[in-house]
Amino acid sequence: MPPTITSQPARFATAEAVARIAAASRRTQQPQSRGDLVSLAMGEPDFDTPEPVTEAAFASLRAGRTHYSPLLGEPPLREALAEKLNLTARTAVSAADILITQGGTAGLSASILGIVNPGDKVVVPDPTYSLYADLVAMAGGVVVPVPLAPDLHWDLDRLADALTDARLFVFCNPVNPTGIVHSREELGALADLLDGTSTIVISDEAYSDLDFTGRPFTSAISVEGLRDRTIYCQTFSKSYAMTGWRVGYLWGPSALIQAAARVHNTFNGSVNTFIQDAALVAVQSCADDVTRMRAAYEERGELMRKELAAIPGLTLSAPEGAFYQFPRYDIDLPSVDVVAALRAQGVAVRPGSEFGSRGEGHLRLSYAASPQSIIEGVRRLADGLLTLR
Repeated sequence: MPPTITSQPARFATAEAVARIAAASRRTQQPQSRGDLVSLAMGEPDFDTPEPVTEAAFASLRAGRTHYSPLLGEPPLREALAEKLNLTARTAVSAADILITQGGTAGLSASILGIVNPGDKVVVPDPTYSLYADLVAMAGGVVVPVPLAPDLHWDLDRLADALTDARLFVFCNPVNPTGIVHSREELGALADLLDGTSTIVISDEAYSDLDFTGRPFTSAISVEGLRDRTIYCQTFSKSYAMTGWRVGYLWGPSALIQAAARVHNTFNGSVNTFIQDAALVAVQSCADDVTRMRAAYEERGELMRKELAAIPGLTLSAPEGAFYQFPRYDIDLPSVDVVAALRAQGVAVRPGSEFGSRGEGHLRLSYAASPQSIIEGVRRLADGLLTLR
């Protein structure tokens, strides 16, 4: 008889970028949701997309707008966004420098991959949105996290040291996860720190319409000394409750936008035509919807703060924007373990450590949920923390 040949399964090696992302990433995948779980974990509006936006998508589909779009985006949408940004940037904005992206995530990806070389130093606040570090790792850059001051604003002395020879500084404003809003004075201080350098800035302003400070929101692109070095990253997800539509945009120096477009066109291609038609209606017709949802978030933030204030051992943050609370707890357990225990009590939140090492000891709670969910979720959180004690 011929000898028996035992085949061995093939061993395939993945790209080094995968290992870099895995090593750098703090992002946690929440287990499958269940019907009895109250979620305060998702950074997603619980409102439906405004009806005019949905109707515009239907009309576009019926009109046969189902073919490829221009790679940079539909001209009417880019023109409308340029007109809007004229007011924000306090300068003339050309539609030629606007790139429509597959949501804010693809905009951030295209920006970072279009800027960062292997070994480049990229500064981020700590804690901050966890996607930034993953994308820097994909590009082969080196993330330099900078701890925040006790009030969760930038520690400008530490930031000054970290920014020396940095290729890029990435931040969000208002901030996920802390809810802090950086003021014109802070942004002016950043401009002073970067004066005379070649450091590029990415300002992720996904929550810019959700500023509860009582003062006008200051965009990085409105600040002299930042405007000419900043890529402005925006999304329709938060302001217009359009998370599932996957549409966002970039604006910035022409060379940087061209680089981002090259990357975006390579791995995403153009954004769906009918979705851009719907996004145009959002820009042109939905200001009242944005105002209505913003007022609701502000009320829900106050409700969550009131409910959390009754729980012993929690030190509350003072959110100024977005829709997050970032309380510190006094139990001697890692935040991932606290989150797992709270999930067993029927409430989902996110661990502070997901957003950086300085987020450890905190929980991120979203009040982009119904008032009923906030009240019940915080009640379950209180029960869970009591059990852990």
